[in-house]
Amino acid sequence: MSEVTIGKAVPDFELPATSGQTIKLSQLQGQNVVLYFYPKDDTPGCTQEGQDFRDLHSAFKRLNAVILGISRDTLTSHEAFKAQQHFPFELLSDKDEKVCRLFDVIKPKKMFGKDVKGIERSTFLIDQEGILRKEWRKVKVEDHAAEVLATVKTL
Repeated sequence: MSEVTIGKAVPDFELPATSGQTIKLSQLQGQNVVLYFYPKDDTPGCTQEGQDFRDLHSAFKRLNAVILGISRDTLTSHEAFKAQQHFPFELLSDKDEKVCRLFDVIKPKKMFGKDVKGIERSTFLIDQEGILRKEWRKVKVEDHAAEVLATVKTL
């Protein structure tokens, strides 16, 4: 069960990020925050989703929005993925699934016929006061970043 609810403040969290940073949600107050959870670095859908956010990054930035990608991959994997795709935003490593569980994005999946638990592609929009304004679950990559951008424009 998710601990985050639309219209309520998102609990503070802290995760290691690319570029040698640690990102703490409370330090981002005053900015809109787009958190997108994705299953795995360097896979086709995750690459496309990241590229779409990358290509719209300047438009998000003009709207005072920070984009953060989160998966269970290591920082080493994230650094390589970020560099290869020229992502202008940070990727956060949630190896212990603490933030994934906070947002309830760990779901049962089938992989090669086996039952596994993995990240369900999901995006969350947090406003400048730290309030969750919108969530997208079971995201389909096509046009998703543009839809998130359109929603940010309404804040």
